[in-house]
Amino acid sequence: MNFKIDDTYCEAFTGTCIRMIVTAEDQRTIDKIAADATATPGTVIGRTESGVERFLSKDETPDNRPGVIIQFWYNTKDLDKFDKELSFRIRQDILVKPFVKIFDASIDPFDYIDTTEHVGHCGDGYEWTETIDERTMIRVPICVPDFYIEQKLGCMEGIMGVNFWYCCSSKEAVLKGGYKALDAIATVDGVCTPFDICSAGSKVETNYPEIGPTTNHPYCPSLKEVLGDESKVKDGIEYIPEIVINALTVKDAKEALKRGIEALDDVNGIIEVSAGNYGGSLGKFKFYLKEVLGDD
Repeated sequence: MNFKIDDTYCEAFTGTCIRMIVTAEDQRTIDKIAADATATPGTVIGRTESGVERFLSKDETPDNRPGVIIQFWYNTKDLDKFDKELSFRIRQDILVKPFVKIFDASIDPFDYIDTTEHVGHCGDGYEWTETIDERTMIRVPICVPDFYIEQKLGCMEGIMGVNFWYCCSSKEAVLKGGYKALDAIATVDGVCTPFDICSAGSKVETNYPEIGPTTNHPYCPSLKEVLGDESKVKDGIEYIPEIVINALTVKDAKEALKRGIEALDDVNGIIEVSAGNYGGSLGKFKFYLKEVLGDD
């Protein structure tokens, strides 16, 4: 590697994932759905977060139309709350687009949510069910007929918050490195990156708990002189962006972490790769960077 690998680990935690295939008549609609439905990573404020796993060609979808696999995540097994939070995303970001169908894409789910109450009833009682290729679909009558959603969406246990920091000396490295890492991670099935390039790493403790996690101040380059010895920003480092990965399995998480970091190797201006951990207070998973990269 052309940069230092910090001898540390990233800390991650258990989450619940609902994985779906969304299809539409054209790619432009799919692109808009993917952007809208994944726009607000809200787990840190008690909401859901989501990301695109990958886009699908017509021959990869249940109805032979353009599609996308979207993962929706929640950091609890409270499925009633997840159901309600997910419905906001579906109703406001997906249902309102023309000619859309949602299909379950879960793998070995531990449970299911029924989409009737919070999404199906958008039909105001006029909705009905149809069987399409052995899938029970709710058909919701809307003014551009019609919206379809599979009645049962599977819930899977996965891993949230896998992360690495790539410490940079230039803006160019932040963007070039981040885009290369994201492209590499996207080649791994079963993962998503809900924040893309994240510029605002947070910490567990905060002076303002009412607003949720606040800035990870020891790692803010603009506070280096103000904090003095409390600052953890090393010499030569001007930017500390973060990539966050959610994954369905430990294997997927490790592979995504590995490919993301390795993709940075030829980017000028990256000084060090490190990761966020909080002494076990955040979650039970620890991914040691050097071990993942095979450097231990």
